[in-house]
Amino acid sequence: MLNFTEIISVTLILFSVIDIIGSVPVIIDLRKKLGKVQSGKATLAAGVLMIAFLFVGDNLLGLFGIDVGSFAIAGSLIMFLIGMEMILGRNFFKHEPSETSGSSIVPIAFPIIAGAGTLTTLLSLRAEYHELNIMIGIIINLAFVYIALKSSAWLERKIGDGGISVLRKIFGIILLSIAIKLFKENIINL
Repeated sequence: MLNFTEIISVTLILFSVIDIIGSVPVIIDLRKKLGKVQSGKATLAAGVLMIAFLFVGDNLLGLFGIDVGSFAIAGSLIMFLIGMEMILGRNFFKHEPSETSGSSIVPIAFPIIAGAGTLTTLLSLRAEYHELNIMIGIIINLAFVYIALKSSAWLERKIGDGGISVLRKIFGIILLSIAIKLFKENIINL
């Protein structure tokens, strides 16, 4: 059940996919447009969305006749593309523009934190890791998200553009490796 190796693995995978450090420039831009970022509400909304999808995602897939292994393979491909985005600095996924007059919860909680890549990754992880360890990994990442949202101005000054770029590339390589591992393990099981 409780496995610290799994918790560390899940935490790192989710940290790479959520890419809160790489999202700091987007968050800073939203903060400038909206005046402030509702850190607590955005973090809570993202957490509820991730945990709900972790538990009802299987049932949702069942409605479409899709098994978790196939979804894990699809998730590994999305993780692979996200890793390529991080390394190459190219955007493969287009984000819809958000309304600037609304709350910061929607563009930050979804799709920045709990977007399609994160939700797909959760079901992919569920195929390999215990749910309790995934939940702990989600909570740890939500703590990182909250801290990053609260300190986005400070992060902007301290890390700088070069530091953010280096971190994105490092986590991109880690994410590519994890995606290949998930793909390989689930393709064998099919």
